[in-house]
Amino acid sequence: MTLDAVLARIDADLPQALERLMALLRIPSISTDPAYKADCARAADWLAEDLRGLGFTAESRPTPGHPMVVGHGGAGGRHLLFYGHYDVQPVDPLELWARDPFDPAIEETAKGKVIRARGSSDDKGQLMTFIEACRAWKAVHGSLPGRLTIFLEGEEESGSPSLIPFMRENADELRADLALICDTGLFEDAVPAITTMLRGLCKAEFTVRAASRDLHSGMYGGLARNPIHVLTRLLAGLHDANGHVQVPGFYDDVAELPDELRAQWQALAFDHGKYLGDVGLSLPAGEVDRTPLEMIWSRPTAEVNGIWGGYTGAGFKTVLPGEAHAKVSFRLVSRQDPEKILKSFRKWAEAQIPADCEILWHDGIEGSPASVMEIGDPAFEAARQALTEEWGRAAAFVGSGGSIPIAGYFKTVLGMDAMLIGFGRDDDQIHSPNEKYDLDCFHKGIRSWARVLARLA
Repeated sequence: MTLDAVLARIDADLPQALERLMALLRIPSISTDPAYKADCARAADWLAEDLRGLGFTAESRPTPGHPMVVGHGGAGGRHLLFYGHYDVQPVDPLELWARDPFDPAIEETAKGKVIRARGSSDDKGQLMTFIEACRAWKAVHGSLPGRLTIFLEGEEESGSPSLIPFMRENADELRADLALICDTGLFEDAVPAITTMLRGLCKAEFTVRAASRDLHSGMYGGLARNPIHVLTRLLAGLHDANGHVQVPGFYDDVAELPDELRAQWQALAFDHGKYLGDVGLSLPAGEVDRTPLEMIWSRPTAEVNGIWGGYTGAGFKTVLPGEAHAKVSFRLVSRQDPEKILKSFRKWAEAQIPADCEILWHDGIEGSPASVMEIGDPAFEAARQALTEEWGRAAAFVGSGGSIPIAGYFKTVLGMDAMLIGFGRDDDQIHSPNEKYDLDCFHKGIRSWARVLARLA
């Protein structure tokens, strides 16, 4: 089989692939620090040159910030776009690193060999798994595996200020049939996974105001309204005894999890006891009629993120405060609309306020919807089978409790789904000192992409 030849080439070329990754890791492409602007440009140039060596027409494109790398190559079949980012997090505190973060090395650990360096997992090691798969394919076949666009960002770790403008200005060039993103990881460090749903987010900050000033609790206590009481009753009423959010219409646009996907998640045998135990908890909260994975991947939430009011300094000041404040956020799923949710929450909250109090809103109505990929697209099942073959255990479609902005941008700006496949592990220490990427993950990541491309291209 031609795929066997590509996999054999990957195995044989692993030392050279590691040398190339090490060269990229030596470039301190820290996007948040202006002192490293030239290094970010150098990393972009390095990648563009490497892609040109594989037959891509590739270049480093200027932006108001750091460059974007765009490359096009191959022909025929489904048009696939691969996204990654070459910028990295700052390395502070430097004294906590066991070695120079930009002097990469292979280290032997109790769990096996790792690549130790800033960016080894997030995201240089991950993006190079795809490029190396293309390299092996080109070496065996003399051509790239289908029609490919490579899109590499240099500002992911600094808020991506240039990303959306660049995507809009170059939409016709970047638009493809499907985006591939390699910035995620294995489920519980072992199960290959494709992230197919990402929760959205909207938030509100508000003040409950009662008296025109702070009041002496001896003179007014028991007679005057305390806004902290009003606020805490309001927040306590957000959920009923079974964990269901009480804002009217909150669940109107929430789809039920398909039976096939629910079965996959159950097969993962997620240990919520350990998950909670790692942070000193033991009992699941939230909706009592939902499984733990459903609650963090496919169910919406209403959370109080901050609450304050009155005197909070040292000692005691017996006042009834004139105001109390809170920050509330909602994780969104399925077809929930951020504007609709926030308007409904405001109307519900205002109805809880006594006649002689008022509620003041401190921000506009904004947020981002959830991203739900169309797994009915045969490409998703084909990729799942490819990962299963490589890792020797059933790959799963999984969710993400948080948001991965680029996946949403591909949907909203370019109108295409994204397939998120990554090979990181929970202990990779991304954003922290002594970041690492398991050598096995790098190697099998390359082989995984070769298998995925063989099925998709």
